[in-house]
Amino acid sequence: MMYTEANSPPTPTFSPTNRVKKTFRSATSQQWFGFAILATLLIFSFLAPHFASVDGAEQDLGAILTPPNAEHWLGTDHFGRSMWVRLADAIALSFGLAALCILTASTAGIALGVLSAWFPTRFGKVVELLTTILLALPGLVLVLIFAAIVPGSFWMLYFAIALIQWVEYYRVVRAICQPLIHSPEMEASQLMGFGRWYCFKRHLLPAILPQVLTIAAFGAANAILMMASLGFVYVGIQPPLAELGLMTVELFPYYSDAPWLLAEPLVSLAAMVLGCQLLGRRNA
Repeated sequence: MMYTEANSPPTPTFSPTNRVKKTFRSATSQQWFGFAILATLLIFSFLAPHFASVDGAEQDLGAILTPPNAEHWLGTDHFGRSMWVRLADAIALSFGLAALCILTASTAGIALGVLSAWFPTRFGKVVELLTTILLALPGLVLVLIFAAIVPGSFWMLYFAIALIQWVEYYRVVRAICQPLIHSPEMEASQLMGFGRWYCFKRHLLPAILPQVLTIAAFGAANAILMMASLGFVYVGIQPPLAELGLMTVELFPYYSDAPWLLAEPLVSLAAMVLGCQLLGRRNA
């Protein structure tokens, strides 16, 4: 059926913004609690440095392992650096990595998943072969290999983590889209003259968006844990940058003299992961 300018198809009513609003309205109490944890940590990471009079890399050898006080609210580390500022910098770094990995992996995974389901030709077979190869390799080992190529590079860590995370988006999106593309609703839209972009927004995106949001929440937690794990073995972010895993292993020898210092990065890391895990939970 052909449409003229006077008899054009109706404007689609669905929009990703409306879907996100509906997702927020249907959020559970656990999801809201996880969101509150992450929001609190994010606000702290942005505002905490503005309330400090020192820089996170500034050393004060006369104030080593200082307990929390009026000047240093979270104490100082073994170099006399403010834990208040360094903890905020480390949390901001973790949030930045998680956000970049989610954005890159989800975009690539959704695009390749939809294209593979819509055009199951050689393109789909090539992408499927690539995902099989990536799934055959342990994710953390692959990240370690890339981290060893350029030690201490934030961008190399981001690239390696995003490289292994897009596969999950791809497989889920492809599995959801395959039956929908051949559904009567999709065929009716195509017969009425609607383009592929409208069909994607009207039929595919509402089905894949809840799953993608769940994968993104758990993917953020995995990205944060991966960077911290690399910091534990000194192959991730290098000093003097503040990173939760690196801070934990640096402060571990002082756990008996200043146990609060070791607890601060561990609690922050656990809170970030817990917030992401709770945010990703949905009712069955």
